[in-house]
Amino acid sequence: MMNATEANIPTVLLCCDLDRTLIPNGSQTESAQARPLFRELCAHPAVHLALVSGRHLQLVTAAIEQWQLPVPNFIIGDVGTSIYTREEGHWRHWDHWSAEIGPDWGGMTHQDITTELADISAIILQPAEQQGLFKVSYQVDMGINRDILEAELLRRLWGVGVNARTVWSFDEITDTGLLDILPSSASKLHAIEFLGQQCAYPQERTIFAGDSGNDLEVLGSHIRSVLVANAYQEVQEEAIRMAAASDLADTLYIAHEGFLGMNGNYSAGVLEGVAHYLPETAAWMKLTACS
Repeated sequence: MMNATEANIPTVLLCCDLDRTLIPNGSQTESAQARPLFRELCAHPAVHLALVSGRHLQLVTAAIEQWQLPVPNFIIGDVGTSIYTREEGHWRHWDHWSAEIGPDWGGMTHQDITTELADISAIILQPAEQQGLFKVSYQVDMGINRDILEAELLRRLWGVGVNARTVWSFDEITDTGLLDILPSSASKLHAIEFLGQQCAYPQERTIFAGDSGNDLEVLGSHIRSVLVANAYQEVQEEAIRMAAASDLADTLYIAHEGFLGMNGNYSAGVLEGVAHYLPETAAWMKLTACS
């Protein structure tokens, strides 16, 4: 492995969603060389990896082992409501991030919120392993009027002193709508910004990759972002719309087939996006892929 100077790769904070971004658990195929090449990229001393997921810590670490992913420097879990850093072989929770977002819930607990919303038949609590300290997660009837449901949820929560936001997504494996209720200030975007500020990563050297609805806030933001090729068409269209509306089209890259002979799905799309934003890495990745 070349050192950072030889490879001419600037230090980068690479933030990647897990399911259907790095993990090839969607319906599309994965290029065989993509994950091994991604591991090689993340082994470079200039690349600092943050896994950004709706999963909690234990499910993230289980996925790292199951799918042979590189051990990251950071984990942003529970849809941006938890941050962990790797120190001496252990994961340390960032209490200062909890202190940043916790006040939005006005002292209410996870149980308080689920009790307040228990009579709404259109939402069903997800299993305990999908819940978080600042994340209440439901399965949702996809036939429901989303705008009316969201307005009712927020009205009730506001009434008990909870300043919340909702994040909607879809699980193509189970064909299920998903809804997360989070503190208003908690998001993948805010967590990435907070991490970058705390660890002094420049914005121009921060890259995010994702695929789904709960990634849209980052995909349409000032953060350099990659939408992998296997993303749903409606997610792609909304990401493009959001970026254009904010005059940020140059910070959104849509992966496609062709880079190093790969199909742009999952980690192949991540690698393609890194090469797009950091062109000097393309030659290095080509050399590594051929070795």
